Amino acid sequence: MTRISLPAAAPLVALVALLAACDGGDPAPVEYGANPQLPEQEHGLLPSMKIAEPASWGDRRPSVPEGYEVTAIATDLGIPRQTLVLPNGDILVAEGRGGGAPALRPKDIIAGVIKAKGTTSVKSGNRLTLLRDADGDGAYELRTVFADNLNAPYGLALIGDQLYVANQDALVRFPYREGQTQAEGPPAKVTDLPAYINHHWTKALTASADGRFLYVGIGSNSNITERGMPAELDRAMVWQIDAQTGAHRPYATGLRNPTALAVQPGTGTLWAVVNERDELGPNLVPDYLTSVREGAFYGWPYSYWGQNVDPRVQPQDPQKVASAVVPDYSLGSHVAALGVAFSSPAMGERFADGVFVGEHGSWNRSVPSGYKVIFVPFRDGAPAGPPVEVVTGFMGEDGKTYGRPVGVTVDPRGALIVADDLSNTIWRVAAPDQTPTAEAPAQPDAIQPNGAQSNGDRAPASPAN
Repeated sequence: MTRISLPAAAPLVALVALLAACDGGDPAPVEYGANPQLPEQEHGLLPSMKIAEPASWGDRRPSVPEGYEVTAIATDLGIPRQTLVLPNGDILVAEGRGGGAPALRPKDIIAGVIKAKGTTSVKSGNRLTLLRDADGDGAYELRTVFADNLNAPYGLALIGDQLYVANQDALVRFPYREGQTQAEGPPAKVTDLPAYINHHWTKALTASADGRFLYVGIGSNSNITERGMPAELDRAMVWQIDAQTGAHRPYATGLRNPTALAVQPGTGTLWAVVNERDELGPNLVPDYLTSVREGAFYGWPYSYWGQNVDPRVQPQDPQKVASAVVPDYSLGSHVAALGVAFSSPAMGERFADGVFVGEHGSWNRSVPSGYKVIFVPFRDGAPAGPPVEVVTGFMGEDGKTYGRPVGVTVDPRGALIVADDLSNTIWRVAAPDQTPTAEAPAQPDAIQPNGAQSNGDRAPASPAN
């Protein structure tokens, strides 16, 4: 991967700041919902960029709605991405960082510097960590490494007594017994996953309602095919995989980067959040939440939000454009949605029907977007109405970034679990009767079965710049 030192990058960063200052003012308001008003495309040397300034949470905590409280239940992790609540209430955390695609253009080097300043310098965990709240008081007193030596694990799913993990290069599985705190051995490979170049390395994962199939989200190898179409083989799509045999096929295509998947309770419908393309302006193209229809094409790379043609793609394909499906719900441009989870009535009346979405946050807008967890209300099985902010304050009014939400999971007991990969924290949001009474995390230090020591109630560590 092409690397550049921060001192050497300073002139490039200064150029970015100058260009951002000349972009004509603040972007237009973010457009949400089924019918966003899409602006004209903008083309320029560089997109607007906003350098994130990481800072320690200290005594701060994210903000949550009245009637709910937020608690850090695990800190000092190795880049937590996605979580899974097991049948006994234990939480598995997938930790790691993948990728490593080489830069192709000077703007890629510049963007890489900008984005790196807004991420943690902590070493990739490449493991699954298990958290346990044995007495149900919301404080997770047990913490142990369930499995390690994995390759940038991301998606997690449990089918019966088989735990599936989507590494960046393969889908693997472990045998699982309820209450188990450590894997009994290395995992078995179910099937290889596309890992050539791995520009978008995350592999989202969920299981069908009947447990027969697994669905894996596989992102593109580029923004807009700048590496050529051969590099996009088997990418920008959702695979359907037979859980027993590993046989797989494309389930839906044209999804630039499907970063999180969830199956809707009751209907069995597959849903995804998708990160769309860059460099068409601060207000294009909307990231989105959508049901994923079998055999459907969602536009990438030829078009976006249905039949809006992207002229940068050559040669064009009018037939593919004509077939492109319009997504269900715009989340706004560049919010970088990385988590999705269906709610349940246990979350309270306000959040009884809908999905939570973790928005990691933009790097390519002069006015940042995302950096929060939202709730998209549903009615009659589909999104209905504007989003509700649920967990905010990851980016402060001082412009500093204290955390960046990734995966979201709903605990059946009525708590929202949020992975924060900047401060390396797992947050728990719940009504007071599901939350520890102490204001700070209530984990006592204890020796765990693998000999590791828990992090106790220390505040999240300060991410390095």
